[in-house]
Amino acid sequence: MTLVSKLLPFLFVLPPLAYAFISLWCAWRYFSRPRPVAGELPPVTILKPVKGMDADSFENFASFCCQEYPAFQIVFAVAAADDPALPVIRRLMAEFPAVDIALVVDDRIYGPNYKVCNLMNAYPQARYDLIIVCDSDIRVGPRYLQEVCALFGDPQVGLVTSLYRTTGVHGSACALEALGFTAEMIPNVMVAMQLEGLSFALGASMAVRREALERIGGFAALVDYLADDYQLGNKVHGAGFRLELSDCFVESVMHRERLSTVLSRQLRWCRTMRVSRPGGYFASGITQPFPAALAAVVAGLLAGSAAWGWAAAGLLYGVRAVIVSLFSQRYVRDRLLPRYLWLLLPRDCLAFATWALAFAGNRVTWRGHRYLVRQGGRMEEIA
Repeated sequence: MTLVSKLLPFLFVLPPLAYAFISLWCAWRYFSRPRPVAGELPPVTILKPVKGMDADSFENFASFCCQEYPAFQIVFAVAAADDPALPVIRRLMAEFPAVDIALVVDDRIYGPNYKVCNLMNAYPQARYDLIIVCDSDIRVGPRYLQEVCALFGDPQVGLVTSLYRTTGVHGSACALEALGFTAEMIPNVMVAMQLEGLSFALGASMAVRREALERIGGFAALVDYLADDYQLGNKVHGAGFRLELSDCFVESVMHRERLSTVLSRQLRWCRTMRVSRPGGYFASGITQPFPAALAAVVAGLLAGSAAWGWAAAGLLYGVRAVIVSLFSQRYVRDRLLPRYLWLLLPRDCLAFATWALAFAGNRVTWRGHRYLVRQGGRMEEIA
């Protein structure tokens, strides 16, 4: 057995191993940096596009009403007069009479992205020059507005976005998706910030200056895109503003779902990113741990050194388990690990499968509607 045959499996796992250590270093740099000091707290409008019920909708909405912040407005936007979320919103308005809450029920459609249509209908009701867009399944802590708005003390900052996590999961399918935030999404954001700076937004929470929003053409500039969050951040960045990432995590509240639903959503995200950032998306396959471990094992078998192949795969997943656990416990603090550490390999298998399937088509399903996603991220609805 030659030295080359022994080392070959380790060459396959080298890229994801290196990426794991780089992501940990990037996270350490980000989370250990000096925190901004809050100055003036300008009034802010929170836009909430809503369609149907999410898990714990009332509690999610109520978390925005309990902010330790001097002046804020919440505008809920619903398209249908019979939407099941309407009684929840009206209950919220009754239980928090001191909070400035507006409700817009408007079914006007401007393009294929119905969430953005809701935002366009709600925007005329926005009273303040800081606008926050938050998904309906998001829950926040009482200092959320303080931590996000503190970053707007610099006039060059046009948009502030937030990382998200899930601390309560219901079943293995939900845990698979939540683990993806910790094991993939957040490490990828950390590396992207160090390599190229922030040029995109994360849809769970996006705060934008009215000036920056109107300079890019308002929400109307996003209505033809599936990845409206990515496009909003990218267009604001292209307009000359700086984007910032808030230290304040928001909570993505999940309910029990079937694995098929999770797979469909993961594939939608992957196909969206493939057309939005084709070069970066293709390159991300190099750092996928599951195919690297599989290639190491196969290389070892073909070279007659199976033990070395398994050793390389074991090394990769031993290091990955430690680093993902550090992310979970020290940085993300989602309490998923070590309880769900056994799902790390299936999670990586799912990530690779959806990454690969993203190249096999351009059809996605989103909230009961089917779309074709075109080059550049534009979409059109299909029957």
